[in-house]
Amino acid sequence: METTVWIFSINVPFEEWAAIYDSEDVQKMHAAVGLTSLFRGVSKEDPNKVCAVHQAPAGVAQKIFEDNKEMIRGAGHIIESTVISAYSDS
Repeated sequence: METTVWIFSINVPFEEWAAIYDSEDVQKMHAAVGLTSLFRGVSKEDPNKVCAVHQAPAGVAQKIFEDNKEMIRGAGHIIESTVISAYSDS
Protein backbone atom coordinates (compact mmCIF):
# COMPACT_ATOMS: atom_id res chain seq x y z
CA MET A 1 0.00 0.00 0.00
CA GLU A 2 1.20 3.49 -0.83
CA THR A 3 0.26 6.78 0.82
CA THR A 4 0.46 9.88 -1.34
CA VAL A 5 0.44 13.48 -0.17
CA TRP A 6 -0.68 16.00 -2.77
CA ILE A 7 -0.10 19.73 -2.41
CA PHE A 8 -1.58 21.96 -5.09
CA SER A 9 -3.27 25.27 -5.80
CA ILE A 10 -6.88 25.83 -6.79
CA ASN A 11 -8.50 28.65 -8.72
CA VAL A 12 -11.96 28.32 -7.16
CA PRO A 13 -13.06 28.62 -3.51
CA PHE A 14 -12.08 25.57 -1.45
CA GLU A 15 -15.73 24.75 -0.71
CA GLU A 16 -16.45 24.55 -4.44
CA TRP A 17 -13.44 22.30 -5.09
CA ALA A 18 -14.27 20.10 -2.07
CA ALA A 19 -17.89 19.64 -3.20
CA ILE A 20 -16.66 18.17 -6.49
CA TYR A 21 -13.94 16.09 -4.79
CA ASP A 22 -16.49 14.70 -2.31
CA SER A 23 -19.12 14.06 -4.99
CA GLU A 24 -20.56 10.60 -5.48
CA ASP A 25 -19.05 10.34 -8.98
CA VAL A 26 -15.51 11.03 -7.76
CA GLN A 27 -15.90 8.73 -4.76
CA LYS A 28 -17.10 5.92 -7.05
CA MET A 29 -14.12 6.50 -9.35
CA HIS A 30 -11.75 6.29 -6.37
CA ALA A 31 -13.42 3.16 -4.99
CA ALA A 32 -13.26 1.45 -8.38
CA VAL A 33 -9.44 1.58 -8.32
CA GLY A 34 -8.98 0.92 -4.60
CA LEU A 35 -8.09 4.50 -3.65
CA THR A 36 -9.06 5.76 -0.20
CA SER A 37 -9.06 9.46 0.59
CA LEU A 38 -7.68 9.97 4.10
CA PHE A 39 -7.72 13.77 4.25
CA ARG A 40 -8.34 16.86 2.20
CA GLY A 41 -7.99 20.35 3.57
CA VAL A 42 -7.13 23.93 2.82
CA SER A 43 -4.04 25.77 4.07
CA LYS A 44 -4.58 28.06 7.04
CA GLU A 45 -2.19 30.58 5.46
CA ASP A 46 -3.32 30.40 1.81
CA PRO A 47 -6.97 29.78 0.85
CA ASN A 48 -5.84 28.69 -2.62
CA LYS A 49 -3.54 25.89 -1.42
CA VAL A 50 -4.87 22.37 -0.81
CA CYS A 51 -3.47 19.18 0.70
CA ALA A 52 -4.99 15.79 -0.12
CA VAL A 53 -3.79 12.46 1.28
CA HIS A 54 -4.66 9.12 -0.33
CA GLN A 55 -3.92 5.45 0.20
CA ALA A 56 -3.98 2.98 -2.67
CA PRO A 57 -1.93 0.23 -4.26
CA ALA A 58 1.41 1.61 -5.51
CA GLY A 59 1.04 3.90 -8.53
CA VAL A 60 -2.77 3.97 -8.54
CA ALA A 61 -3.21 7.56 -7.30
CA GLN A 62 -0.75 8.93 -9.86
CA LYS A 63 -2.40 6.93 -12.66
CA ILE A 64 -5.90 8.19 -11.86
CA PHE A 65 -4.46 11.72 -11.83
CA GLU A 66 -2.77 11.28 -15.21
CA ASP A 67 -5.85 9.67 -16.76
CA ASN A 68 -8.25 12.38 -15.55
CA LYS A 69 -6.32 15.66 -15.76
CA GLU A 70 -8.97 17.54 -17.74
CA MET A 71 -11.75 16.63 -15.30
CA ILE A 72 -9.47 17.51 -12.38
CA ARG A 73 -8.57 20.83 -14.00
CA GLY A 74 -12.29 21.52 -14.47
CA ALA A 75 -12.79 21.22 -10.71
CA GLY A 76 -10.41 24.14 -10.17
CA HIS A 77 -7.19 22.20 -9.53
CA ILE A 78 -4.18 23.97 -11.05
CA ILE A 79 -2.44 20.93 -12.52
CA GLU A 80 0.97 22.60 -12.95
CA SER A 81 1.14 23.44 -9.23
CA THR A 82 0.87 19.81 -8.10
CA VAL A 83 3.59 18.35 -5.90
CA ILE A 84 3.18 14.66 -5.03
CA SER A 85 5.08 12.82 -2.30
CA ALA A 86 4.68 9.05 -2.09
CA TYR A 87 5.35 6.89 0.98
CA SER A 88 5.40 3.12 1.40
CA ASP A 89 4.77 1.15 4.59
CA SER A 90 7.38 -1.44 3.62
